Parts: sequence; C-alpha cells; structure tokens
Amino acid sequence: MSTSARDGYHHGDLRAALLRSATEMLEAGEPFSLRAVAKRAGVSATAPYRHYADKDALESALATEGFRDLGERLAGAGGLAELGVAYVAFALERPALFQLMFGNPCDDADDPRVRAATEIRRFVKRVIATTYPEADAAALATAGWALVHGLAFLHLDGKLPAGDPAEVADRVRTSMAAILTAGRESPAGGG
Repeated sequence: MSTSARDGYHHGDLRAALLRSATEMLEAGEPFSLRAVAKRAGVSATAPYRHYADKDALESALATEGFRDLGERLAGAGGLAELGVAYVAFALERPALFQLMFGNPCDDADDPRVRAATEIRRFVKRVIATTYPEADAAALATAGWALVHGLAFLHLDGKLPAGDPAEVADRVRTSMAAILTAGRESPAGGG
C-alpha cells in the first residue's frame, strides 16, 4: 500500500476513495469487484471490507450517492418541467450510475437507496403540491416520475435522439406540458 493511500485512510478518506474509484470504473464501463476497486484506490485488497461486506453493498452505496447527487440536481432545478429536464439530463450525463440506481433490487425494509429515493419523491411531491394545490400530489408525482424516467430510458436506449441536450430538454418540457395540460381543453368536435 502506498504511503498516500495509507495516509488517506488514516484521515478517514477510505470510504470516499473507494466510492470515487468505483464510480470511475463504473462510468468507464469497467467491470469491478472489491479487489479491483481497492487496487484502483491504491489500498490493500482487504481494505474495502472495512466499509462494504461485498460488491452488492458497494453498489448500494454507489446508488445511494447517485440518488443524493440527483436530489441535489433536482433541488436546483426550479419548476416542475425543469425538474424533468434535470432528471433526464442526469441520466444522460451519468448513464451507468443511473442504470445502477434503478436496475438493482433493494431491500425496502432497510436500504439507503430506498431512503434516498424516498427523499426525492417527497421533494417532488412538495413541489407539485405547491404548484398544483388542487391536484392529487402523490398521483401527479408518480405520473411525472414515470414520464421522465421513461423519457430517460428512451434516450439512453437510443429510441429517441440524445445528441443535442437542448433538443432533449425541449422534448422533456413539451412532454411534461402535454401531460399537465391534458384534459383542460375539450377535444375538437367534442361535445
């Protein structure tokens, strides 16, 4: 183990170094194990076990950090449509992490990912309750999440073009507007 790695651990940075290394590997498309993450972080092969029982625990920690990062991004977005834009932008900027966040099962009883995702859901519900006080905030939050989550994966899977961030943002805004205004006008010729 290098002196700097050892010093980093003694300063309490081991967990952060492991998460940083795992994130870099994940986003580079490199398969990782606790041993590979330890090697990249410059620590002994057994060092990760001080914080993570196994690879699943490390992935859970990565997903939790991802939800926190997403929550911070959403908190700075302002406006319901802009929450959707921020959500899809996060997915497109960090696709491997986004897929890890949503692609792995979690223990609903006691999983940090569930708690972090719940905080995002509560935040969105508060925004909706403030913006649309007459609406069923829980139902609208679920519908909005389903919409932007679906758009994120349609872009990630290449079903919708994702090359131009402004075009993607416009697509999210117009999709949100279409849903939020549906039913306000009578259909043409309707009676």
